[in-house]
Amino acid sequence: MLDKPVTDRCVPPSTSLIEYGAYIGGEKVEAAGIPEAVSMVRAHNDASAATDAYVWVGLYEPAAPEVEWLAEVFGLHPLAVEDAIKAHQRPKVERYGDSLFVVLKTVAFLDHQTPTATSEIIAIGEIMAFVGPDFVVTVRHGEQCSLADVREKLEDNPKLLGRGPTGVLHAIADFVVDKYLYVADLMQDELEDVEAAVFAEVSSRDINRIYQLKREMLELKRAVGPLQSPFNALPQRRMIPSEMREYFRDVGDHLSRVCEQVQSSNELSDSILQAALARSNALANEDMRKISAWVAIISVPTMIAGLYGMNFTHMPEIDTYWGYPAALGLMAVACALLHRAFRRNGWL
Repeated sequence: MLDKPVTDRCVPPSTSLIEYGAYIGGEKVEAAGIPEAVSMVRAHNDASAATDAYVWVGLYEPAAPEVEWLAEVFGLHPLAVEDAIKAHQRPKVERYGDSLFVVLKTVAFLDHQTPTATSEIIAIGEIMAFVGPDFVVTVRHGEQCSLADVREKLEDNPKLLGRGPTGVLHAIADFVVDKYLYVADLMQDELEDVEAAVFAEVSSRDINRIYQLKREMLELKRAVGPLQSPFNALPQRRMIPSEMREYFRDVGDHLSRVCEQVQSSNELSDSILQAALARSNALANEDMRKISAWVAIISVPTMIAGLYGMNFTHMPEIDTYWGYPAALGLMAVACALLHRAFRRNGWL
């Protein structure tokens, strides 16, 4: 069989490799490379019959050969590897043999100083985690939600680090769900500001802004909604140690709260949009009533002036001394009566 072309061969991660480390007994151990770290960890686990040693590899938007190389090192399932390469996957938790493949959508709130109708409010990314008995491989897509803080927090706390690969998965999930809560709270504040502006001055009511928030709320709903069911079932999986299950249940509770908040915010955005459209229609009708009222008032003197401007020979009022003042007075009285009637009925 012919070898693969050079560009398609499996190669170790280079530019996409963010960081890797071997962790034994809650401490980070230096290793010359990923294969050496794997050998060190597995030798320790075999010798001590323990599972507190593992390797954590972090990648950022890797190329296909790099992920395929890691698949050979850790024995990752081809379908999961394909999903990690292509990205844009639906949030999910899947089991392949003795490993888990978890897809989490990441969200970040973009604070624009001068937002436009096309400006993104929420940036969506992805974190994919392969979790096995002695390894964690994280693949991140999108600029936001770096895992550097998560790794640093774990490395500063040997107790957290000693929880094993499922402890790393919990830390990542907890970090992502906390971001959900943060963004959901900010979106709630944005919606409340827009809601207050709907019944304010006409200039402060922006239908485009409301629709933009509605669109972003749908994006947030698509990011967090599909994850609720599989994550609530995650503590029941045999791969999750009993001492870690309560931690995953806590993350599941936070995720349920996010889903409820996103659902209520989405319904609020629907109500705001409908109220804004109804308010705009009401103001348009009010403007039309004012225009119609003034047209009716102006039509009276126009009619009188047109009547006496026809220059017929036999028009007795034209020959009288008080004809002109009487016509002006009639115009003024008629206009005043119409203006009073329209104001009384709320048209002016």
